[in-house]
Amino acid sequence: MIWNEEFECMPLDELKKVQSNYLEKLVDYVYANNEVYRARLDQVGIKPGSITDISQIVKLPFTTKMDMRDYYPYGLFSAKREDIREIHVSSGTTGNPTLVGYTKEDIQLWSTVMARTLCCAGAEPGDIIQIAYGYGLFTGGLGFHYGALEAGLTILPMSSGQTKRQLKIMQDFKPRILGCTPSYALYMADEARELGIDPRDSSWEIGIFGAEPWSDSMRNEIEDTWDIMATDVYGLSEIIGPGVSQECTYKDGLHIFSDVFYPEIIDPDTGEQVAEGEDGELVITTLTKQGIPLLRYRTRDIVSMTNEKCRCGRTSPRVSKIKGRTDDMIVVRGINVFPSQIEHVLLGIEGTCPHYQIVIDRAAHKLDQVEIMVEVDQQLFSDEIKKLNEMSARIKKEIEGVLSIGVKVKLVEPKTIERSMGKSQRVIDKRNL
Repeated sequence: MIWNEEFECMPLDELKKVQSNYLEKLVDYVYANNEVYRARLDQVGIKPGSITDISQIVKLPFTTKMDMRDYYPYGLFSAKREDIREIHVSSGTTGNPTLVGYTKEDIQLWSTVMARTLCCAGAEPGDIIQIAYGYGLFTGGLGFHYGALEAGLTILPMSSGQTKRQLKIMQDFKPRILGCTPSYALYMADEARELGIDPRDSSWEIGIFGAEPWSDSMRNEIEDTWDIMATDVYGLSEIIGPGVSQECTYKDGLHIFSDVFYPEIIDPDTGEQVAEGEDGELVITTLTKQGIPLLRYRTRDIVSMTNEKCRCGRTSPRVSKIKGRTDDMIVVRGINVFPSQIEHVLLGIEGTCPHYQIVIDRAAHKLDQVEIMVEVDQQLFSDEIKKLNEMSARIKKEIEGVLSIGVKVKLVEPKTIERSMGKSQRVIDKRNL
């Protein structure tokens, strides 16, 4: 099902006209209503009416997460504070958190793009959805809630946690759709087995998983574990929350709703756009938001993008799953390392569990030391030491082949690594950098 066929299947030449019209109005809007953007646009010689075509977007300045924090709380609002109907705040490791505000019209926009998201994943009106994303200041739960209302679904607003109750609700009400983080889906599978429940007997047919990077190997693990179709949803609070892009049932890239979120892929070092299909940093302009519209927001997510029409009929650009980030990339001995590279290796080795942790330290050593803790099947862990050593050596060899640095591998029993009901902590960096 396609929620909005007019825009989702619009020919690209017509779509560019829509995007150009929206961009012209957006630039005029922020110039008139936001002091920060007005000053930046003045610096590059852009006035109202200067931008008339989407191709001119490269003339606009970038916006960063640091801007969100520097002008906290209301400095990047373009709507009047009294016109803001909802506020969400995401936590940060340092400095001010990231705050976003929604007008009534923004809430309707969010509902609409999330309805598109749910339908893109295969939802049909009347389906029951179990929402196990957190509600509250986190945008996940309410974003799914608004979209499900718009799309005509029946909602089980569970929020995150209460795993035993999640499983009972699933058994009692037979929801067809599950929304949560991928790591929590696997956590629930562990709990299900503890309770004597076979995950493959669940009522869930469609999973919409996001809020943390995950590989195709983890997708396969979730699908095999739950007998479910696992799709990837992408979003970030700064743009709108969940609902920026979503995989369709062909799972061949995430459709980005580019009539409202215009995407660019740039070289993170130069800021120049890269060729179609090349990896780069995803930059998004919110074409129609009112509360906190953003010009060329640097997401720091590394993806590639294609404009080829999808087999599902949608013409919107498709971005890849996140391949890494430019700001939480780990630099070890001068080598750039993404945790997703390690995950891809581990989940491709039979006998490992989909739970691991990377510990980086420099204590008592001049060189960075990398230890990768990997859970292995109980049967293997109970087997002879020789087999464990062979497994450890294989993992070490394959990871070092990918990363080009030496690592230490520590095999641990199932459930040794702390589980998470939200975003899993894959990396512990103990270095005093």
